[in-house]
Amino acid sequence: MKEVNRRLQLIERIVNDDHPQKVPSKIHVGVDLGTADIMVMATDESGEPLAAFMEWAEVVRDGIVLDYWGATQIVKRLIQRIEQKLSIHIQQAISSFPPGTDPRTSENVIQAAGLSVETIIDEPSSVVRLLNLKEGTVIDIGGGTTGLAVVKGGKIVYTADEATGGHHVTLTIAGNRKITYEEAEALKCNGQAENLLPVVEPVFQKMADILNNHIGKQTVQKIYCSGGTCCFPHMDRVLQEELPGKEIIMPYNPLYLTPLAIASYRVEKEGYEPTTDA
Repeated sequence: MKEVNRRLQLIERIVNDDHPQKVPSKIHVGVDLGTADIMVMATDESGEPLAAFMEWAEVVRDGIVLDYWGATQIVKRLIQRIEQKLSIHIQQAISSFPPGTDPRTSENVIQAAGLSVETIIDEPSSVVRLLNLKEGTVIDIGGGTTGLAVVKGGKIVYTADEATGGHHVTLTIAGNRKITYEEAEALKCNGQAENLLPVVEPVFQKMADILNNHIGKQTVQKIYCSGGTCCFPHMDRVLQEELPGKEIIMPYNPLYLTPLAIASYRVEKEGYEPTTDA
């Protein structure tokens, strides 16, 4: 995890940074269509992040694109920003989907944005590949869904997806404080999250109970966390209390882990050589 955390720290520094950068001969581009945000990231052959751009948007819900035009336009804008930053022309991208949903949803958006699809992988499995896990469980708690993948003997033996995530946390805050959904989302993200823990802890406990229904009988002990909802303060403590006997491993910034895993994904082939504009 040390090297992965270093790359996550790098992403945190460069996200939405338009300063020009020299590009290597081969790159990979990943597109993460999340419920709360869309992120496009470019990495070199070794998986080192080169550029990352993100927009908060509610155009996808539970793996289904609610606003096809909006999603396509966001991907186009983010791709253009990477092209300008790295002085390249991007022709293809890697993308992902929540387990149990139709991967063609992501594929259609990528193609509508003018790109060919290099490959599509389910979100938790991409993290498994990035971390090179031999034993363990990856849980990806995003805005609308929680995906998981169980690994034994270096092979993924079980995947699942549940329609629960940060969206439900925000609804709980809105109901408790009697405010709008938008106001609750802003409250959650403006540094007040820790004060809201007593309000949302039952939601996290329910998430843990759902996870336990999937992995409670599995012999793997380590649980690796990903997804923006895992950024909520003390989320790891709640999971640890609700999943006794399991070791909860929280990366430096879970919000960027899945996008990094997508952009770093390899299918036994090298990265493509982008067309440089310079």
